[in-house]
Amino acid sequence: MSNILIVEDDRAINQLVISGLKIAGFHCFQAYYGMEALRIYEKEDIDLILLDINLPDSDGFSLFRSFKHTPIIYLTARDGLDDRVKGLNLGAEDYIVKPFALPELIARVQVVLRRFNQEESLFVRDELRVDLGKRKVWLADSSVTLTYQEFELLAVLIRHKNLALTREQLIDLAWGFDYAGDERTVDVHIQRLRKKLELHSLKTVYKLGYRLEV
Repeated sequence: MSNILIVEDDRAINQLVISGLKIAGFHCFQAYYGMEALRIYEKEDIDLILLDINLPDSDGFSLFRSFKHTPIIYLTARDGLDDRVKGLNLGAEDYIVKPFALPELIARVQVVLRRFNQEESLFVRDELRVDLGKRKVWLADSSVTLTYQEFELLAVLIRHKNLALTREQLIDLAWGFDYAGDERTVDVHIQRLRKKLELHSLKTVYKLGYRLEV
């Protein structure tokens, strides 16, 4: 389980981010001030930092080098091109502007952790085992063959477990933002996953989409 430090002085946003990340399976630490973040960082084994720029006692740019070689994603209301370029040139892995969609934030966190090989790759639920890294699936010790898109959708559901995702969000995350097909293709692929994997915990969320409950 990866440890993520959220450095954000807006308490509502801080708590929202932590709630979403915890549901997705991460262990979180929260800080509202730069100095508080540094104390936590020196004490705990942190795998990733979500860092605001405008903090009460410091700014995220000046704090960057204090976090050594830990990957950082800026999470800020500062949407100017100069700020984006500065943050990325410092070495940040990503730059996310508020307001943001929680599923997208979680997806970006997972991308960075995969890049640093710190995301857990094995998912186990009853008789189902999924190796996200090797793209292999077993049910009751028998290998299950999934199409490329079926596996992509399953991986998104696993990485966002316990979160209700709309069909539009599932398409963006599993098919890509440039996908031009019908949202009903999500329903077809969900039915196939349920049948192939006996995935009774893959729930339909009325008038919204789907959620993998674990």
